Formats: sequence, structure tokens, C-alpha cells
Amino acid sequence: MSHTAANTAVPPKAILFDLDDTLWPIAPVIAAAETLLHDWLSTHAPRVARQFSIEALRRHRLDLLNEQPHYHGNLIELRRAGLLTAFAEAGEDPALVDEAVRQFLTARNRVTPYDGVLPGLAWMQQRLLVGSISNGNADLEIIGLAQHFKVSIAASEFGAAKPDTSIFLAGCEALGVAPHEAVYVGDDLYFDVTGAQDAGMRAVWMNRRGSDAHLAAGVRPDAICANFDELLLWLRAQLED
Repeated sequence: MSHTAANTAVPPKAILFDLDDTLWPIAPVIAAAETLLHDWLSTHAPRVARQFSIEALRRHRLDLLNEQPHYHGNLIELRRAGLLTAFAEAGEDPALVDEAVRQFLTARNRVTPYDGVLPGLAWMQQRLLVGSISNGNADLEIIGLAQHFKVSIAASEFGAAKPDTSIFLAGCEALGVAPHEAVYVGDDLYFDVTGAQDAGMRAVWMNRRGSDAHLAAGVRPDAICANFDELLLWLRAQLED
């Protein structure tokens, strides 16, 4: 069920979305992409594959991210940097890293939207300006969803990542609306909800797991929805105000 925080906001003119884990599940997609990449390494860079398991490569990336948090805004560059280090340690040709990254990205964009997402986006397009703001590497053109979004901003291209308010403000500006006229929908309390609210937007927490983590975090989303059906119900109520 959708819960709404009390506010006297104007009816929204725009809605912007996080992508991974908001419009589709990402963990199984990344797992499949990493398996495909490791298989590719076994054939084309066997010393890397022998020396580094999928888990070892993941641990290596997390260490890099802790040391250099700016990679939060460009996760594919984090993956590239991790592979370059692994190739160097294993004595493989670093010229192969670009193709390794391409292999990963191709598989990483094989996503399956959650139920209700496609008809929900179509409904919203008739009533609102629709955009996306993401810290991830999803390519809406490759996925086949670009036509649903008037504006799509990726942190890697913008130069700042959520929860920095500048990326949210840029999304509003690109759609020609003020922050208080826009709603942001995402699955992460810190990056999505807090970031959007700090920018002056309303924020909907897409909480598909039924968690009450917002209570411990002290975050008050403007609404909490378990799926797109609940999001549409909340939006209808906002648009009728």
C-alpha cells in the first residue's frame, strides 16, 4: 500500500526515475554479465581468468571504490580500472580491456522491466513530462525504452552523481519545471529519496521488499510504493489535487 507524507504540494508536472532496481531488477543481470565476461576472459585473456575469479574481481572493485569514491558517478570506469589492474597483474595485454568492457555492457543491458512498468510509463507520458536520472550504466536506447523518456541524465556524462543536488536540478531544468513541480522515484533512501528532497523535489521510495529501513534512517519519503500500480494510484491522487 502507498503511504503519503502530508504536504500541500502543487500537482506534479514531471516525474523522473532512477533505473536499476526501480524499473527492473539489476542483481541477476549483473551476475549474468559478470559470468559472460569471465567466460570471455577465459578464452581471450586466460591468465586473468585463472588468477581472478568473479568474486576476486568484485572485491578488487570494491576496494578501488573505497579508495576512490568518485567512481560512484562512473561505475563502468570503475570496472575498467579494475580490469586494467587485473590485466597488469596477470601479464595480459591491456589493449583487450576495451573489448572486455564492451562484452560486459552488452550483457548488462539485457534487462527485463518489472510488471507494470511499460504500461505505467505509457500512462505517465500522456499526463506528465517523464525523465530519468541514473548513477548506473543502463543504456535506454539499447534496452529499447528510450522513447518513454523526454530526458535521460547519466551521472557518468553529467559529472556529478546522486545524491548531489545538482544532478536532480539539471533534470528539472532539462524538463522545464521547477523542483517543487517534479517527483523523483527511486529504490535507494540515500541516493534517491534524500537527494531528490534536498533538491526541493518530492520523492517516492520504490520499496519492493516491504522494508521499513526509512524509519531507522530517519528519512520521510513523500510516498512509499511497492510497485508501479501503487505509484499510479498515488500519482492519480496528486494530479487530482
